Amino acid sequence: MNDYYMMLGILDPLYALFGWLVRVLYGFFGNYGLAIIALTIIIRGVLIPLNVSSQKSMLKMQALSGKQAELQRKYGDDKEKYQEALMELQKENGAGGLSGCLLPIIQIFLIWPIYRIVSGPLVYLSQISKDSVQQMIDRASASDLVTKTTTLVNHIGLIQALNNNADFLKTCVDKGLISMSQMIDLHFLGLDLTLVPWNVIKENLLQPQKYILLLIFPLIVLGINILQMQLTKILKPGYKEEKIAKERAKENPAKAGQVPENQAESTMKMMNWMMPLVMLYTTFILPLAMGLYWIVGGIMAIITQLITYYLFTKPYEQKKAEVELRKEQVFKKKALAAADAGSSNKSGKNKKK
Repeated sequence: MNDYYMMLGILDPLYALFGWLVRVLYGFFGNYGLAIIALTIIIRGVLIPLNVSSQKSMLKMQALSGKQAELQRKYGDDKEKYQEALMELQKENGAGGLSGCLLPIIQIFLIWPIYRIVSGPLVYLSQISKDSVQQMIDRASASDLVTKTTTLVNHIGLIQALNNNADFLKTCVDKGLISMSQMIDLHFLGLDLTLVPWNVIKENLLQPQKYILLLIFPLIVLGINILQMQLTKILKPGYKEEKIAKERAKENPAKAGQVPENQAESTMKMMNWMMPLVMLYTTFILPLAMGLYWIVGGIMAIITQLITYYLFTKPYEQKKAEVELRKEQVFKKKALAAADAGSSNKSGKNKKK
């Protein structure tokens, strides 16, 4: 094993954990697609507490918006002192921090172990040794059954060679490199989840009937992530106030940019745009199983967004509206009282005259 694989070996315990989980789920459902779906639900479920923590942090940030504006007025163009004071304010009130951008970072990190599982089911699902897989890759390469891009990390080409070439499969079985019981069905809803959409498109560019169904996965991934990004914007705390402020800023450019975005908000905005592009790209260049992971993960994320909104954000917005209404009523009462007092004083003076 070369230095590249030795470096990747650092993460082997993580790959082994994911592989074991997929094997358990596959043994329970008896279907590769359902195992991927269940794995996705488990992963997203584990991340729900982080979602909740992020939402609570956003609510605290919204509650501090008035004090944040005061800091901006106090420090003016001194952005360094403003950021220091803002961080101190957030620290004192348990707001801000990395919770807002930590979730997208974890999701990006999880791409690699998921990729290893879906691109290497012979190792992680069939439990064929890496040495045996490498020997089969070498034999397939010598017979031009797989391309040079087939590696111990991504051996999708080897799986296809075993499925499509009976003589090659028989040779591998006879050599003890694989047994027939280790040949598992990797289809879901009639689609081979080991297929890579971009590879199929390149090889059959003028025959769209061979890859049209494969485009469904990237299109669904794109649609779900656009919806998720819009919901993230619409359901975040203070969205209505922010929208009104932007409309006023357009009418009065002097008010635009009075309160700059803090670093966490900027990072989160960048992640919100980056993640859909990363997922769309990986859906095209990786096995369909990866696209299935993104689809289920996106649906889970939308459900989580709606749950956290109705449990935390909406009650907060309603309470905030009630407080604002009470303040407005108190202000009106004081104004009326002041007006009445003014009228009484005026009438008293007229009587004296």
